[in-house]
Order: sequence, then C-alpha cells, then structure tokens
Amino acid sequence: MNTDKELLETMSATLNNLCVRAIHYDGGDPKRIQHLIKVHYFARLIGMCEQVAPEVLFILEAAAIVHDIGIHVCEKKYGACDGKHQELEGPAIAKKILSEAGGFTSEQMERVCWLVGHHHTYHDIKDMDHQILVEADFLVNIYEDNLPAEAVRKVRQTIFKTKTGIDLLDKMFLQTYSPAGE
Repeated sequence: MNTDKELLETMSATLNNLCVRAIHYDGGDPKRIQHLIKVHYFARLIGMCEQVAPEVLFILEAAAIVHDIGIHVCEKKYGACDGKHQELEGPAIAKKILSEAGGFTSEQMERVCWLVGHHHTYHDIKDMDHQILVEADFLVNIYEDNLPAEAVRKVRQTIFKTKTGIDLLDKMFLQTYSPAGE
C-alpha cells in the first residue's frame, strides 16, 4: 500500500515527465515553453494556497502544463492561434501526450482534456480546477500582452474569484511599485 508521501512523489514524477514531454513538443519555441512553465507554477501556487485536494491539484497542474498544446496545430491549420481554435484542437494533442507520459487514469486524462478544451471559456465556471487554470493563464497573459490597467481591472471584476488569484493580480498589476525605503 502506498503512503501519502509515496503517492505525492509519484504524482510529482508524473508531472515532471509530462512537463518535459510538453517542452519537447514545443521545442524551438521558447515563448510557448516559458508560458507553460509560468502558467503551471501560478496554477500550482493558487491551488496550494486555496488548499485544493491533492487529486484536484494533480489534474490542475497537468492541465496547466498542456493548456496551450494546440497552438502549433492551430497556427498551421488556421493561420491563427485564438482561444476557440486552441480549445478545439488542444484536447486531442493533450490526450496523446498524457497517454505517452503515463501515470494518468482515463478519468484524469478526460478531465485534463476537458480543461484544455475550456481554458478560454470564461462564463459559467463551476469547478475550482477550471477557475484556477483560467486565473493562472490570465496572470501570465496580462504580463506577456502588457494589458493596460483598465483591462486588468475589468478582468479582476469579471474573471477572478479565488482569494489567492485576486491577491496575486492586485500585487502584480494594480499596485504602484515603490522601492523599499522610498
């Protein structure tokens, strides 16, 4: 029988393997690789601070790693990588990479693929893993796309729901920086 520590170590190894595979898939595209690493870390941070169950965190982290995995196919197939096309193309690629990585049950793969297929769907978010994935992606996209403060305030008001996500958003984008001691 596995102890909790052994289970967590197995989950961590599985996520590391998945991350390496996603990096290989996006090889030659450092912008995408940097993006997935940042979204993964923010999703993990928010999930841990919000005290989601280990099983939910495992699925959330896996989804964060592969959330944009459909971008390259979208660029080739449609000449664009907008959110709706990513949601359409991403789940099949995510399923293939999850299967190759191993360590995921069919139910876990199904949930990860569902999240990949809905990470740009912002209405009617019901589950914590979906909410956190959306918030983590926004935290990174706001920075990478250099969104103006008014857009950030609107996103805060309409999208963000977790205490941790709101705090991170406020500290990063809605607070005026002043070096210590000034």
